[in-house]
Amino acid sequence: MKITIITLLAFSFSLTLYSFAKPNAKTFSLAIEVKNLRNEKGVVQFALYNKDGSIPDEDYENYYKIVKGEIVNGSSTITIENIPSGKYAVNILHDENKNGKIDKGFILPIEGIGFSNFQSIGLTNRPNFSKASFELKENKSINVKVIYM
Repeated sequence: MKITIITLLAFSFSLTLYSFAKPNAKTFSLAIEVKNLRNEKGVVQFALYNKDGSIPDEDYENYYKIVKGEIVNGSSTITIENIPSGKYAVNILHDENKNGKIDKGFILPIEGIGFSNFQSIGLTNRPNFSKASFELKENKSINVKVIYM
């Protein structure tokens, strides 16, 4: 009798915990490609962001996921899998010396950078999450332009 009661209590507890578990959310893949890199030195760092205010992120502290891609024939492509639907932005760094950070001259970056939805960057066109973001609700491929200043 005690074993039956304990088994029923354990089953009820398990069922209760399961009912609070998050249902299996559908996830998607994001393929990101950069072309026309100025050389084949180093790697391309692809940073994916999912929060307003997370970019610009010069020290790469606020990213959701980060992946490094090899450079082949002046291009680099990666695919990030298992991303829940939502709003995202991409930041690219042509990390020529493989140190994982944006190297600068006096003020401007000396390595190539890029953001989703940006063809140029300047004082009047500074990147932020709102401008760089896009909705991910299906598998998606994007191209990001790398800008050398």
